[in-house]
Amino acid sequence: MKQLKLMALLVTSIVVTTGVCAGIYELTKPESNTSANDPNQKYEKPILGNISELSEALNIFSFEIYKEFIKSGDENIFFSPYSIFIALAMTYEGARGQTAEEMMSILHIAQNNTSILNSVKQLYEFLNQNQDFTISTANALWIRENLDLLLEYSNIIDNYYMGNPSKVNFSNAEEAARIINEWVEEQTNEKIKDLVTPTDVFKAALVLTNAIYFKGDWKVQFDPENTKDLEFKLPSGETITVPTMCMEGSEELFNYTETEELQILELQYVGGDLSMIILLPKEKNVTGIVETLSLEQLSEWKKNFSETQVDIYLPKFKLETEYDLEKALKDMGMVIPFSMDGADFSGIFPNKNDLYISKVIHKAFVEVNEEGTEAAAATAVIIFDNCIASYTTFRADHPFIFLIQEKGSGSILFMGNVGNPTA
Repeated sequence: MKQLKLMALLVTSIVVTTGVCAGIYELTKPESNTSANDPNQKYEKPILGNISELSEALNIFSFEIYKEFIKSGDENIFFSPYSIFIALAMTYEGARGQTAEEMMSILHIAQNNTSILNSVKQLYEFLNQNQDFTISTANALWIRENLDLLLEYSNIIDNYYMGNPSKVNFSNAEEAARIINEWVEEQTNEKIKDLVTPTDVFKAALVLTNAIYFKGDWKVQFDPENTKDLEFKLPSGETITVPTMCMEGSEELFNYTETEELQILELQYVGGDLSMIILLPKEKNVTGIVETLSLEQLSEWKKNFSETQVDIYLPKFKLETEYDLEKALKDMGMVIPFSMDGADFSGIFPNKNDLYISKVIHKAFVEVNEEGTEAAAATAVIIFDNCIASYTTFRADHPFIFLIQEKGSGSILFMGNVGNPTA
């Protein structure tokens, strides 16, 4: 429901993950930081240098995969482009041949590129600084016990992605899934649970994971006493009532602009370095602007921002989403990496060229209320190989016939039919 929220949800994830990418940013550590509390010690705000090449690639990827998501017709969409991008980028560093070419076509970055890699590292370190708001990210590689990474690949992941490698016994699939899921829960403040299942990983040679967590307070908060139940019109024309945060008659100034098609509002978080941009169509439906949505278009809108007094009415919302990204990524042009016979990830393990992506899983969480926003997401790229025998699933979860025979003669001694095992 609530397609009007889709653009807000898109830009929440984009701005949270890429609003820090456009230029030079400075953040102040929170009060809990010792140096920040020490009046005798001046705190130097961290600076993020120019990472525009990475930022542009990430933002283009964000809009492209969003357009794939919206094709599903889901009423609500929320995801972290950053999390998906970084998990795929770590995988891409080990791709070769046409596999690498297809991954490059959707990630828009060159492989083993020093400038890009340094930007990935800068952004990673920047996001993990203590700030006025809480934002952190982490990468991890889960490797089958009998395998070792190629030194060149290991160095890239270690030095630029800070991806911590761990050996895992995937033959004990339940334990392996538990280990990975516990790591994800810890990195996302327990907002993302059960990212992978034992079935997802029982044949895995390698699982690459990224997690990101964000919690920020609005720079100008909504008064909970002003929140009221207001009508919200669905695309179907049906009207529902939802708790809506209201800010009326405020002297505060907000970045705002509008076109013939939509209104555009920016709400900043404490610290001023991250914000939510909301695109509100005037026609009550987002479909009219989806196709024109692009990095260039967003930049144009932002150029027209002016500080304006605005009466704001914004629904509170809380979403949890889950995506199997194989179809979306294939539709974007990344086909061969999923091919058991055609994929080439020979840059990951020595003397091993039978790897392919089995699954790319993404889960996300967001809650927007009077105080601010809490969001988390995690992505797992699961890589199988062809060395482990394929398993056939036999799940007797519906009526079946059975018989008992004497093996030597084949004589059937008992025979029956189970339609209700509990009867």
